[in-house]
Amino acid sequence: MPAASSRRSWSRRLVRWLLLAGVVWVVGSVLLVLVLRFVHPPLSAVMLEDWVAAKASGDRSFMLRQRWVPWEHVASTLPVALVAAEDQRFPDHHGFDFEAIQRAIAEADDGERLRGASTISQQVAKNLFLWSGRSFVRKGLEAYFTVLIETLWPKRRILEVYLNIAEFGHGVYGAAAASELFFRTTPDRLDARQSALLAAVLPNPARFRVDRPSAYVLRRAAWIQRQANQLGGASYLPQ
Repeated sequence: MPAASSRRSWSRRLVRWLLLAGVVWVVGSVLLVLVLRFVHPPLSAVMLEDWVAAKASGDRSFMLRQRWVPWEHVASTLPVALVAAEDQRFPDHHGFDFEAIQRAIAEADDGERLRGASTISQQVAKNLFLWSGRSFVRKGLEAYFTVLIETLWPKRRILEVYLNIAEFGHGVYGAAAASELFFRTTPDRLDARQSALLAAVLPNPARFRVDRPSAYVLRRAAWIQRQANQLGGASYLPQ
């Protein structure tokens, strides 16, 4: 067989294998997201990454605390506080809040620090499936999984997963672990102030503390409570 013909044959096989691998990956990711609509994830990619990093660095203070709690066993004050703090258009958008993105860009153009405009759906996609860091590949995958989640999950399931995998402190993930560690209570007994304090640390749980809140965290928690009330409380949540 001539060398040129052999190279063409090899190229065609490579293209076929790449196309097959792409189809398998897409089908597999769709099935995974569909299964997780009904099956509770045992842990998230972020939890696994943090655990591996702690082991690699010899951080003996790290203890992964997480326990799944169903939506019905969480006080309504917490999900509405999370929405008020992180994504007030959550019930209405389809995964991306383009108004928030435009505002963030406009503020950056005016010289202000560029702030994040990720929706709760994007945060679930990122925390559940992806690694931390900033790259075009990761952002592209985040957008892809966000579309899948918004397409295959109802809004309440998105919020249920979020409140179970969100990081509230060093090694503390989810409403159950945070409620028990910081307030010595169960998530169904959280009051509005406690829920607001949990939501207040979400921008940077490595820096902000629920158990020893700074003046900033206290101000932010008070603002979250006011916003939750203005949204209408539990009636604002997706049913």
